[in-house]
Amino acid sequence: MTSGEATGRPRVEVGSGPETIRVLRTALIDGLLPDTYVAGGSLVHAEQVSGALESVAADEDAPLPIAASPLTSPTLAALLAEHAYVYRLRARRSEIGGTELVEEEITPAAGTLSAVLARKTWPGVPPLRGIIGAPVLRRDGTLLQTPGYDPATGLYLASRVSLPPVPERPTPEQVAEARSFLLDRFLRDFPWSSPADRANYVALVATPILRHFTRSLTPFALVDATMPASGKTILTAGPGMLYGQRVMPWPVGSEEELRKSITAVLTEQVGVVIWDNLPEGTVIDSAILALLVTGGVWSDRPLGTSRNAATVNDRLWMATGNNLQVGGDMASRTVRVHLDPDMPRPEARDQSKFGIPNLDQWITEQANQMTVMRHLLVLVLDWTRAGAPRAGGIAMRQFTPWAQALGGFLAHHGIDGFLLNLADVRDIDEDETRWRGFLACWHDRHGGKQMTAAELRADGEADGFGADRWDGQFITTHTGRLPNPYQLGKMLTGQNGRWRGDYVLRAGKSERGDRAVFRVEHLSST
Repeated sequence: MTSGEATGRPRVEVGSGPETIRVLRTALIDGLLPDTYVAGGSLVHAEQVSGALESVAADEDAPLPIAASPLTSPTLAALLAEHAYVYRLRARRSEIGGTELVEEEITPAAGTLSAVLARKTWPGVPPLRGIIGAPVLRRDGTLLQTPGYDPATGLYLASRVSLPPVPERPTPEQVAEARSFLLDRFLRDFPWSSPADRANYVALVATPILRHFTRSLTPFALVDATMPASGKTILTAGPGMLYGQRVMPWPVGSEEELRKSITAVLTEQVGVVIWDNLPEGTVIDSAILALLVTGGVWSDRPLGTSRNAATVNDRLWMATGNNLQVGGDMASRTVRVHLDPDMPRPEARDQSKFGIPNLDQWITEQANQMTVMRHLLVLVLDWTRAGAPRAGGIAMRQFTPWAQALGGFLAHHGIDGFLLNLADVRDIDEDETRWRGFLACWHDRHGGKQMTAAELRADGEADGFGADRWDGQFITTHTGRLPNPYQLGKMLTGQNGRWRGDYVLRAGKSERGDRAVFRVEHLSST
């Protein structure tokens, strides 16, 4: 019989059911099992994931090499068998007569193990805040770059890329080399529509490194182009390959499916979530997505469970496509990176003249990912050494701390244009465009005259010759149909007091007070 001393495993003596529960719980609190932590009141175990591909295509999933899973009775039994010598004393008849006590290695009963794991309080067990795929700045400005668990942050660094230590104080030569590589080689040949698009992209790539340091929410990232084969997927593969990515199809027209996919992906260990290659002209107008990017915690009921689970929203959320639009509240929650090759066949460009030929294949190699990450970290550490200056005068609603921190980072390195294309995002706001056109046409036709929803709807009918008096500007429902008077009244009430460009809708009551009336004001005439 093999003993604990012979195997080098710690010895755990158990007895009756209640005693076994007490002993095992105490042993777990005292660190019996390696790589075991507590998250949300439950014990979890971090371990290597077998079968992961070392190199994947830019538009494929790139999971992290370490995953943390909640302990269950079977997994606890397996871990105890691997890392401990759990035994009980059993009496047996001695060869010389009488009885003697002997050790017997056992696997505790499933019910006993379930009882051990049932508690929510685990004093002394280190908390696991998350698994990250690349070094990050701690809140004190130091760099977490040693693989494994970091007690200061509760984060577990499971790098996809084996990275030599980066100096905390880079030399001016290292900083100049890093800036030159990122701007003059790695990003040189993308057909940026404007300097703002390149600056916004650099900010997004650096965001996962800085998220814990800035303690800020991160806006939604929209990477689109005028033509296919412009480089959108390569751009999203930059952060995706560095931090771990999950690539998903966009659930067209289904908020419920979008919610389910968000809840599911938040259980996975990836730093970047990408909805890739949306249909051309897709309008991203989702209350679910707007809620996601403005909340630090996502709460929902995972599929197959009966209770809500709260998950920290620490991902970078991105979408790619051609000529994408935003609607509803997403316009003020989106950072756009727009590419415009201004040519009929972007894929025909001569790659031999590129700073990095065949970049879509180059970025999948771990050695190259290490190069990009190292240069990024050098720029980040140079910024923090200078006191991490923020950019004043930048406001972006809930994302202002993010915008000021990343704006300061970019300004420190002389990268101009950050967020200067926010007006372009408003121009692709499909909701804003529809309502602005509707209110402008309404004001042209009726000035500031008060009208009921029924009167306005009647005015939207074609004239006696079948001509559209509104030139296609009359507001429609989300199905593209003209609303009936009741629907129109609800739509107008929902827009009361909201400015659309230079126009604003005002709601009130008729003189008799029995009907709602509406009118449009124009800034130049108020």
